[in-house]
Amino acid sequence: MREGIIEELAAASRLLGRLAEDRAFVAEVETVAQRWLQCIREGGKVLLAGNGGSAADAQHIAAEIVCRYRAVRPGAAAIALTTDTSVLTAIGNDFGYEHVFSRQVEALGQLGDVFVGISTSGHSPNVLEAFEMARQRGLVTVALTGEKGLPETHPADHVLRVPDAATARVQEVHGLIGHLLCGIVEDALVADQERSGSA
Repeated sequence: MREGIIEELAAASRLLGRLAEDRAFVAEVETVAQRWLQCIREGGKVLLAGNGGSAADAQHIAAEIVCRYRAVRPGAAAIALTTDTSVLTAIGNDFGYEHVFSRQVEALGQLGDVFVGISTSGHSPNVLEAFEMARQRGLVTVALTGEKGLPETHPADHVLRVPDAATARVQEVHGLIGHLLCGIVEDALVADQERSGSA
C-alpha cells in the first residue's frame, strides 16, 4: 500500500515537472489568463462545462471567480453550466444529452464571453457541441483536455493539453490549471481595484 502511495505521488510530481519545463504550455496558460481577464474587465463572463469530475472542476473554477480565490475583491462573472438540474434535464429530455451545454451557451453566451470546456478525453460529445455553439456565438473557446487533445473537427482557440493518459493525473492538473488562471486574473483585478482607489 505504501509503495503504491509513493508511486502515485511520484507520477504526479513527474507530470508537473514536465509541464513546468514546457515553455509553450506555460505561455498558453498565460495567454488564457489574459483572455479571461480581458473578458471580465469588459463586463463579460466565463462559462464552464464538463462531465463527472470535470463538472466538479467547472463548478470549482466558477466559484473561485465569482467569490474569490485568495483575495477580497469585487466579484467577477462566471457560470458553471453543470448545476441547474431543471435546465439540464429539460434539455436532455427534449433535445438529447449531447446538447445540455450547447443550448445553454446559445442562451447565455455573448460576443466576447469565454467558454471553457473540460474533457479529459477531449471527445465528450456534449462539450464538443458546446464548442461549436460558442464559436458560432463569437465566444473565446478554451479547452482543458488530456493527452489526446481535441479532434481536428472541433478546434478551440486555446487548448491546455495535459500529456498523460491517466484520467486521475489529468484531472489533478486541471485543478491546478484552474487555480493558476484564477490566481493570475485575481491579482490583476486586485491591482485594478487598488489603482482605482488611489486615483
